[in-house]
Amino acid sequence: MRRLLYVTHSAGYKHEVLPYSHEVVRKLGGDSGAFAATCTDDVATVDWDRLAADYDAVAFCTTGELPMGDEAKQRLIDFVRGDGKAFVGIHNATDTFYQFAPYGEMVGGYFNGHPWHQEVGILVEDPDHPSTRHLPDRFRIHDEIYTHRNWSRQKTHVLLTLDLTSVDVGKGADKIAGSGGEVPMAWCHDFGAGRVFYTALGHGMPTWTDERFHQHLLGGIRWAMHDAR
Repeated sequence: MRRLLYVTHSAGYKHEVLPYSHEVVRKLGGDSGAFAATCTDDVATVDWDRLAADYDAVAFCTTGELPMGDEAKQRLIDFVRGDGKAFVGIHNATDTFYQFAPYGEMVGGYFNGHPWHQEVGILVEDPDHPSTRHLPDRFRIHDEIYTHRNWSRQKTHVLLTLDLTSVDVGKGADKIAGSGGEVPMAWCHDFGAGRVFYTALGHGMPTWTDERFHQHLLGGIRWAMHDAR
């Protein structure tokens, strides 16, 4: 069985849902048989030198400048780009390592504000991806909506976007402009020999108790691990 390391270290804002998210990730892996999950909220518990030997995928739901040395941070990048492994970013993973540019390049962008925290409409751009096949073309969900900077549609494959008709665009007009006039909600791409999947969903319990999100996350993880097409 494949092995996934799920990291929820908070060096900034700590989301209340994180302990529960450990349960969800373990159950998703176990019930599907896709992976066995090791969950930690402390990067000091990880042997970063053995990353490729111990795991097939690393998932981050993290904030801030995590207390990792330069070698450990580079090992994470090499794990994906060089070793051909998988990286999965959930929600606040883009609110991490602002001072380590290779991470931003890998994940695909950096957090640039959350103008809306409400029920919103989500549009499915790629209905054939393992993370979206179970979803209708449009659906509604309650979440905290991230906007991003240093993100480009040319550098990644967009899976979900925010339906701008479902929010007060004026609250985030400057943020939207910084991402080409749209708000991407999930994307994926190759990174060297490996794969990256990111979903901006996942702020709190309304999302983490939603079966649609469970299947979205599981499909993204499996795709990143080259376990689903």
